[in-house]
Amino acid sequence: MFRVVIPARLASARLAGKVLRPIGGKPMVQWVYERACAAGAREVLIATDDERIVSAAHSFGAEAVLTSGTHVSGTDRIAEVARARRWPQDDIVVNVQADEPLIPPALIGQVAAVLQAHPQADVGTLAIPISSVQELLDPNAVKVVTDASGRALYFSRAPIPWNRDRAPAGLASQRDCGGARRHVGIYAYRVGALLRLAQLAPGALEAREKLEQLRALEYGLAVWVAEALEAPGPDVNTLADLERVTALVTAPVR
Repeated sequence: MFRVVIPARLASARLAGKVLRPIGGKPMVQWVYERACAAGAREVLIATDDERIVSAAHSFGAEAVLTSGTHVSGTDRIAEVARARRWPQDDIVVNVQADEPLIPPALIGQVAAVLQAHPQADVGTLAIPISSVQELLDPNAVKVVTDASGRALYFSRAPIPWNRDRAPAGLASQRDCGGARRHVGIYAYRVGALLRLAQLAPGALEAREKLEQLRALEYGLAVWVAEALEAPGPDVNTLADLERVTALVTAPVR
């Protein structure tokens, strides 16, 4: 069994108060909560820095925990909850982002199963195949490479792995994206690993790439990656994203 914590902060640089923005008559965070509940978790909590999110959560029957306003990441917020509740070190907790209202419940259960299947793993996450060279070259699409067993070797905004023979004239001439995978930003942690991560300072690779998951690799934690059972739904970072998701959930069924 596993737990889910949804870290939800009110501030957002590109879309203020986005987790409380309505989508089809419900605040965004409620969509995320309901999908997490459908994943088979033993417990689903919302961890936030604002009483307004606590109040909204209570209005739709969710348990919400008020956490520090100084956390710089969702990982830190979840670690505060795990520490306060004294969850056992080997328990599994899944971090589900509050701006992914259409996340498939199957992915939440799957990422927890990664840790259940690999006792040596500290962190589990998912990936999907990259289908175009344009996506391979996009720095906003985070790539991941693993060893033969599925253990992560590196995450990068750079185009990895790189087919040298299909790019004779350099970056813009690349014609192949075979074998490349895009990281899906959902994580399962063993509680002990989560608490350790929250105490570690950002490493040099994390600072360069601006990818928090590199902290785990830099400090020797074992991160296992599985192929996602289905593509994740779109996340919400801008007003245009919100409008797109709203159109998807309110479209008439044919």
